[in-house]
Amino acid sequence: MNKTLIAAALLGAFAVTAQAQSSVTLYGSLDAGIVYSNNQGGHSNWQQGSGALSNTYFGLRGSEDLGGGMHALFTLENGFDLSNGRNTENSTMFNRQVFVGLQSSNFGTLTFGRQYDSVSDYLAPLSEAGEGFGNNLAAHPFNNDNLASSFSIRNAVKYTSVNYGGLKFGGLYGFSNAAGEFSNNRAWSAGASYDNGPLRFAAAYLQLNNSGSSNLNGAVSQGDGTSAIGANLQRSFGAGISYAFGPAVAAFVYTHSQLDGITGMNVGGATLPGIGGTNLHLDNYEVNGRYALTPALSFAGSYTFTNGKMSGANGSGDPRWHTVSLQGDYLLSTRTDVYIEGVYQHASGKFGSFGRNVASINTLAPASTDNQVAAAIGLRHRF
Repeated sequence: MNKTLIAAALLGAFAVTAQAQSSVTLYGSLDAGIVYSNNQGGHSNWQQGSGALSNTYFGLRGSEDLGGGMHALFTLENGFDLSNGRNTENSTMFNRQVFVGLQSSNFGTLTFGRQYDSVSDYLAPLSEAGEGFGNNLAAHPFNNDNLASSFSIRNAVKYTSVNYGGLKFGGLYGFSNAAGEFSNNRAWSAGASYDNGPLRFAAAYLQLNNSGSSNLNGAVSQGDGTSAIGANLQRSFGAGISYAFGPAVAAFVYTHSQLDGITGMNVGGATLPGIGGTNLHLDNYEVNGRYALTPALSFAGSYTFTNGKMSGANGSGDPRWHTVSLQGDYLLSTRTDVYIEGVYQHASGKFGSFGRNVASINTLAPASTDNQVAAAIGLRHRF
């Protein structure tokens, strides 16, 4: 009898210890609201929107203590449309992130699977469209630099350093997974950030090769909807700085994107025709800020000037965009908030074979004129 009790006690202690050494967490964000736009293809539109402010998703993350400062970890994360329940990427369950890896308290983290690039990790948090603010409508035209994290990289190996007194850095390589075609639809990126009290600085680079190719098993592809833009060569790089003083934060972000040999582009669900073989180079200059009037009530805003140069088989051009965003947010609790926002965009210049450039606020179909206005009111719950 005593032996039985002792064995049961040891097994119970072992179970408690094992449970303490590993954990699995369910998390996510649900964002739904009403979005009004004055012009989408020549018509005004009222729509029940999902993710106007921040992306809607759920995920599972886990960690197991292996001892000696080592942990095994995993993440499974899926994005979906709260309006209809559909996944944001057809026929794919974990369309945002799915990876497994090892984390060392001394040497950093190495992970394998589908993951976000260094622009999303390091630079995006300083922008209005990044995780710091999460305003998708305020993203730069066509989300040309992926600051809004609209796509992730498949077949990726990623390294993230430990925190060296506020300095962190890392890089990612996404394989093409094509026999004999090592560079056909591959990706790589690198970035770093420095956080020292009120001052933050970040810089990052991303390159995609042949995202418009027929190799749909590669790093990212416009052909299967994992990216809105397909091009023979896509490069994005930039830097940003922010400073916090009291309840206010101000930031400046610059990015440059080169889309060479464009094969396709989807804008707010509308495919732009007649731009195959075109080269589009874009410089984005963004100023943003946030002010917390009370612990629950905050206001944010941004202005972005995007200057473009277009050349190639379907004409040349000098498209430009001015985008202004204003946002108010009120916390009902630590997890639930309500928001109201407005975005105005003015376009000018020539856009290749399209002729006159038209406004196109991110996530919305392009306007028929050079001005577009959008307003949204919504509810967000994070868990």
